[in-house]
Amino acid sequence: MGRIKTTPVKRATIALFKEHGDIFTSDFKENKAKVSEHLQIRSKKIRNVIAGYVTRLKNRGNTE
Repeated sequence: MGRIKTTPVKRATIALFKEHGDIFTSDFKENKAKVSEHLQIRSKKIRNVIAGYVTRLKNRGNTE
């Protein structure tokens, strides 16, 4: 089983994915840099969780 994402992480990720979904790729490192550009996040861990969730959504082909 995987790690469960919290509601604020899911909300931020889905909002970011809806606004800028076309700029993200299936590469985690690229997405990590792009998340840092578009969100003001102090925590490295939260940034990585959001970037990982964006990567997962991109790999699945979800547009939500």
